[in-house]
Amino acid sequence: MSQDDLQRDLLFTGPEALPQNSRMFEPAPEPRAELAALTYEQPLNERMRMFMRLEFLWQQISHHAGASHAWGSRAAVSGLLEILAITSRGDARGDALKELERQMTALRDYQNRPGVDDSRLRSIVRVLEQRRDELNAAGANFMQRLRESEFLNAIKHRSAIPGGTCEFDLPDYFYWLNLDPARRDSDLADWLATIRPLCESVSELLWITRENARPRAEIAPGGVYQIAFERERPVQLLRVTLPGDCGLFPEVSGSHHRCSLRFLRWTGLNQRPVQAELDVQFLLTTCY
Repeated sequence: MSQDDLQRDLLFTGPEALPQNSRMFEPAPEPRAELAALTYEQPLNERMRMFMRLEFLWQQISHHAGASHAWGSRAAVSGLLEILAITSRGDARGDALKELERQMTALRDYQNRPGVDDSRLRSIVRVLEQRRDELNAAGANFMQRLRESEFLNAIKHRSAIPGGTCEFDLPDYFYWLNLDPARRDSDLADWLATIRPLCESVSELLWITRENARPRAEIAPGGVYQIAFERERPVQLLRVTLPGDCGLFPEVSGSHHRCSLRFLRWTGLNQRPVQAELDVQFLLTTCY
């Protein structure tokens, strides 16, 4: 499939529109309605690994930040500290800005082409431009205020010790956790506003990466599947979709040149997974 085909999946409407995530295998039976299909993702370069970790932590923080109880605030602070740790290595902001510019350039190339949903295209580009402008406005040292916070640094240092953030280790943290929930929410909102430009930019980029690819049905003979990628077309992300009730999960190993998938059968908490013996039908999505 050409790069044009992949970009077109994101922009065309009608019969050529991107297949819905709920599309299942043929001829494999559909899973029961209460068990949705599971998609396992494998990043194939360091930038994508960092982006996916940031997205995961941002989702965790967003889920727990609105909780009224102290345990939710603890989980949100833990996610925030992990984001600070990840972004202390490398240039996450610079990587996100480069990827935003690359995606905008690629999408603008499709303006005025026959069959392109121009309004949808312009809407996507506007969102990317907004994310870029917010990230530029934040500045290169936008996280420095959080990194220099004595309160957060004390929690970070004690977090390295098992149980190190309990009340007798960090009485000031214990006091904050027992403040009125509205006060904690206000503090969390202030911290999250600092990292929001980066995290929302990363989420938008990962959304485009996932949507700009077409899943295809594949079969792994005896539970093993080998993939060799074209060197001139770097692959960023591999997605493997299985029915939720199939009792299998994939183990992925490899690099941006080639990958190996091994499907293992879940045998419970007290036994090691075993490799599937029969052929396994699955959906494979290669995100370039």
